[in-house]
Amino acid sequence: MSQTRGRYDFCIGLVLAMSSSIFIGGSFILKKKGLLRLARKGSMRAGQGGHAYLKEWLWWAGLLSMGAGEVANFAAYAFAPATLVTPLGALSVLVSAILSSFFLNEKLNLHGKIGCLLSILGSTVMVIHAPQEEEVETLNEMSHKLGDPGFLVFATLVVIVSLILIFVVGPRHGQTNILVYITICSVIGALSVSCVKGLGIAIKELFAGKPVLKHPLFWILLLSLIVCVSTQINYLNRALDIFNTSIVTPIYYVIFTTSVLTCSAILFKEWQHMAADDIIGTFSGFLTIIVGIFLLHAFKDVNFTLENLPLSLRKDDRAANGTLTTYDCYNDDEESSLCLGEIQSTESVSGRRNGNLSAF
Repeated sequence: MSQTRGRYDFCIGLVLAMSSSIFIGGSFILKKKGLLRLARKGSMRAGQGGHAYLKEWLWWAGLLSMGAGEVANFAAYAFAPATLVTPLGALSVLVSAILSSFFLNEKLNLHGKIGCLLSILGSTVMVIHAPQEEEVETLNEMSHKLGDPGFLVFATLVVIVSLILIFVVGPRHGQTNILVYITICSVIGALSVSCVKGLGIAIKELFAGKPVLKHPLFWILLLSLIVCVSTQINYLNRALDIFNTSIVTPIYYVIFTTSVLTCSAILFKEWQHMAADDIIGTFSGFLTIIVGIFLLHAFKDVNFTLENLPLSLRKDDRAANGTLTTYDCYNDDEESSLCLGEIQSTESVSGRRNGNLSAF
C-alpha cells in the first residue's frame, strides 16, 4: 500500500513540476514584454530602481503566471523530493527560449535546438537517479531538521552572502555584471524551497486535522517565504530589465538548481545512502543540462540552421582542397569575410609549398 501511495505521489509531483515549468517559462516572456513597453514609454526602468512596471498589465500577467507556476511548484515539493522537482525547472528554460523566438524576436538556431534536447535528456537522467530524501512528516520533525548545525551554518552563509551582494556589490556592479542580481535570487531561492517544503508538510498536517496554526514554526516559515520570494522577484526584475531574457533564464536555472541541491543535501541528508551509479547519474544529468543550456545561448547570435549545413560542409571541403572561389564566398554576404580569409590563407599555404616567396 505504501509503495502504491509512493508512486501516486511521484506522479502527482511530476505533473505539477512540469506544469510549473510551463507557467514560469511563459512568465519570463510576459514580464519582459511589459518591461520593454515601459522602456519605449520612457518610464524609469526597473534596473535603475524604478517601479513603473506595477502599472503595466503585461507585467502583472507575467506575475500571475509565475504565481500559478510557483503554486504548482509549491504543491510538487509537498508530494516529491526537491531533487526531483528542481531539475525539471530546466523545462522553463526551454519554454522561455521557444517563446522568446516567437514573441521577442530572439532566434533559436540549430545549436539552441540541440541545447533544448540535451536539457530534456539531462533532466530525465536526473529524475531517474534522483536521491531519496529522509522522510519528514510533521512540523516537529521539520523543526529538528532546521535546527541541525550543518543547515544553520549553510543558512547563515546564504544570508551573509546575500546581504553583501545586495548592499555592497549590487550598487557597484549590478548594472554591468549579470551574475550579481541572479546570484541573489538563486541563493535566497534555496532558503525559499526549504520554507516551501516545510509549509507543504504543514498543509498536509492541517488537512489531517492537526493544530498546525498554533505551531510557531508554521508562521516562521510563512514569514520567511514571503521575505525570500519578495527579494527574488525584485532582483529578478532588475536582471530581466538589464540583460537579455535568454541569458538570464539559463544562468538563473544553473545557480538556483545548484543552491537547492546543496541545501536539500544538507537539510534532508539525501546523498548519504545513494549508490555510486546514482551519484554519477545525478551529476552527469546536471552537467548535461548545463551543456545544453550553454549551447542554447552561447551561440544564439550565430545564424546556423540545417538548411545551410550542406553549404557549410561543401565550403569547408573546398577550402581544405584549395578550390574555394571568391564567387562562392560572395553568394553569402554574412560569411564573405570569413570565406575570403580562408581563401587568402589557403593561397598563402599553397604559395609557400610551391616556393613562391610572393605569398609573403
